Amino acid sequence: MENHKNVTEFIFMGLWQNRQIELLFFLLFLLCYLAILMGNSVILFTITCSHLIEQPMYYFLCHLSLMDLCYTSTVIPRLIRDLATTRKNISYNECMTQLFTSHLLAGVEIFILVSMALDRYVAIVKPLHYMVIMSRKRCDMLIVTAWILGFWHSIALLLMVLSLPFCGPNHINHYLCDIKPLLKLVCKDVHVVSILAIANSGMVLFAIFIVLLASYILILYSLRTRSSAGKRKALSTCSSHIMVVVLFFGPCIYIYILPAGSENKDKEISVFYTVIAPMLNPLIYTLRNSEMKSAMHKVWSRLSLRVEVSERIL
Repeated sequence: MENHKNVTEFIFMGLWQNRQIELLFFLLFLLCYLAILMGNSVILFTITCSHLIEQPMYYFLCHLSLMDLCYTSTVIPRLIRDLATTRKNISYNECMTQLFTSHLLAGVEIFILVSMALDRYVAIVKPLHYMVIMSRKRCDMLIVTAWILGFWHSIALLLMVLSLPFCGPNHINHYLCDIKPLLKLVCKDVHVVSILAIANSGMVLFAIFIVLLASYILILYSLRTRSSAGKRKALSTCSSHIMVVVLFFGPCIYIYILPAGSENKDKEISVFYTVIAPMLNPLIYTLRNSEMKSAMHKVWSRLSLRVEVSERIL
């Protein structure tokens, strides 16, 4: 209690102050969350139950879907609950837990996207050495590294916030506990802390985004010598990755590159990477991917056959 003084809970102001609009979006976000659960679960089930799990690209996609499931589950259920209630309160400890967990999972997801970009770069630029470079051991190492980097990012933010005094008011102008809205409630000068937060999140995001864009530019440049069929297949795969990267990084950079005191549409923009991007990812990776559609058909056909045989036996 020493660090946060008399504040034992925070109250979210939410996305809107209109009760009718909140009830409408309660239904909308509930449907979005169900779509996220179903879409990412289908990807997880399809990849783990097919030969695709042996390929590095789908191995990373499996982990990306798992992160989408976990990340959205730290944010959307509470958002849905708050849209249905008049008092949107969260305890200090729960707020800090949400801050740490959401940044941990988002950080892991970011570095998985980097791993996926590396995988595509090696597959297209150095195809003869692909299986040696992207071995399962190296893929596992990249996933472990993603968790380590995500942990250090989130623990640094958490320790930073835990050291700050919250004396009141306790109304968070957001629908989740995040570094920028929390800094606005601190009862001391946060100029230095705000710069550290931008360095920890905004600048890192921007640097990773530039690296990802550079890698995809190199990939596209290397495709100029490929055959038309190979070029189309590579472009189809890369375009899916680029769409996911832009959907996730664009809103994140906009939010975390600006200082905490700036007036912008943080809570509205954050809906893109907390709800919309995780919902669209399964569609992007399945509708534009013939291998995924073929694997889904085979897996679900086998499942239907087993259910039919079981029913006959019974």
